Amino acid sequence: MQKLVQETHYTKEQSEHTQQTPVHIVDSIMGAGKTSWSIQFMNEADPDKNFLYITPLLSETQRVKEGVTNRKFATPVPKGKNKGKFINLKELIVNDRDIASTHALFQKADEELIDLIKAGNYTLILDEAMEVVEECKLLKDDFQWLYDSGMVKVDKDTGLISWNREGKYQDTRYKDIKTLAESENLYFFENKVLFWTFPISVFKAFKEVYVMTYLFQCQQQKYYYDMYNLEYSYKAVQKLPTGEYTLINHKNKEPYDKTAIKSLINIYEGKLNNIGDDKTAFSKSWSGKKQNKHLIEKLQKNITTYFKNNVKTPTELNMWTCYKAYVPKLKGKGYTKGFIACNARATNAFKEKESLAYTVNRFMNPYEKKFFISKGVEVNEDMCALSELIQWIWRSQIRDGKPINLYIPSKRMRTLLKDYLESEW
Repeated sequence: MQKLVQETHYTKEQSEHTQQTPVHIVDSIMGAGKTSWSIQFMNEADPDKNFLYITPLLSETQRVKEGVTNRKFATPVPKGKNKGKFINLKELIVNDRDIASTHALFQKADEELIDLIKAGNYTLILDEAMEVVEECKLLKDDFQWLYDSGMVKVDKDTGLISWNREGKYQDTRYKDIKTLAESENLYFFENKVLFWTFPISVFKAFKEVYVMTYLFQCQQQKYYYDMYNLEYSYKAVQKLPTGEYTLINHKNKEPYDKTAIKSLINIYEGKLNNIGDDKTAFSKSWSGKKQNKHLIEKLQKNITTYFKNNVKTPTELNMWTCYKAYVPKLKGKGYTKGFIACNARATNAFKEKESLAYTVNRFMNPYEKKFFISKGVEVNEDMCALSELIQWIWRSQIRDGKPINLYIPSKRMRTLLKDYLESEW
């Protein structure tokens, strides 16, 4: 079978239209007051402005709905058999409502939603950077059929996939591929991987955009913005003597004094760490290798020992994580119910947790990493891993200034955290 693309050269994509939407990255450490600032900002905003507040979890929309007293926020709900949340989101925008919703629903954005946002007077507040590039699962033979039948074309320079609207196979089971290709959000990479990218035109449809996060410089959304040459400014939250919050230029913020934070984290140092000296130990690929089966069993015993004999905290105060596929192999008495996904963020639901076990060694998807690099974007894999680790730790009681115990068996991840705690950024 002939390859779809014989030779591909990747360059940065140029935007179709000149960007006019101001995009602000509000980059401040957890607990600095980003959400408090956003609530204040929306309360004080001109009544003619409309807001779309997007957060990772549905439960977190309630804080905004209760905190913004000068506006009445709505949350999309399904209405009838053929009217799901996404349709209701569009109806709310048509009616100029202020809306609080989730990353998952927002990621479904299509051309109609983009046009509706453009027609409104909407400001986007994005609580935490979101997944904007994903591997699209499609069997290679299926894609080969779409290519051979003339339904899709692949740009030899960019890898961008386009859909042939004149082709004879319009109504197929590949409607999802058709939708992505028509909105120019699908790429073919290295003759084997399809990548979906969130429509960059969504961000350009708003009057203004605020992304509230920490360590944006090493997050996927930053690489995505750079790939599309989307300009953004760095801001930081500052609390005033009056108790109010304001935004300042990020370069003018005071360096973070991590002395207090460092004193709150009791990082385990002992023989239970011996299992994680290898650089790739506990990575997703390492965990899946048959030869590491007994090491996985040893890790499970180490986690149990840590909670039972080292920290001795009650079950309800224990928190742990691993790759989801390995929960059945690593769960154990005294901590199983305290599992929290390693990519958890923007939630206060676990702020009573005192003792933590982080058994993940995070690396970027190798194809995703190569995909960004092929677009001329610099990536920092270690910083990406550190960013996710810090976000996970801050789900615990440290967010309230209370001490925590922490077991990180991966030497790589433990070193990244310790280096961070010694730094001023």
